[in-house]
Amino acid sequence: MPTYRRQTRVRAPFEEVWEFHSGIGGLEALTPAFMNLRVDEVVGPDGERDPGVLAAGSRVHASVRPFGVGPRQRWVSVIVDREETEGSAYFVDEMEEGPFPFWRHTHSFYADGEETVVEDSVEYELPVVGTVGPLGDVGFEPMFRYRHRKTRELLEG
Repeated sequence: MPTYRRQTRVRAPFEEVWEFHSGIGGLEALTPAFMNLRVDEVVGPDGERDPGVLAAGSRVHASVRPFGVGPRQRWVSVIVDREETEGSAYFVDEMEEGPFPFWRHTHSFYADGEETVVEDSVEYELPVVGTVGPLGDVGFEPMFRYRHRKTRELLEG
């Protein structure tokens, strides 16, 4: 199965970087405008609407319309794992509904002195060619390059 990885160093304390990525606000802030993200609903593992932290069992109901082309593509992600230890943390979301037959995204964070290493690792399976539209044509690199650049911009300020 193909895996996409991207890593960057953020000149900000681990605690701040982890907190920023722990809620839906991080997803909204880090999704490029060309994706036209719309978050429709966030439900915590206990059924709570709009939880402050995306804990294991949380579901994010969203849709995207890359480049404004074609119909909106529904995307439901579930946080399947989340762990924080001294100086490191991660969470994993899996696509429950959406354009990919398989999508597992691990978001990892490691303290390195006063800085934080952020790593995205996505295991995925592409759908039949032509069914993803612009998202499949563009690939992951522009989206994740943007996410990492924006993380640095927002947190290093």
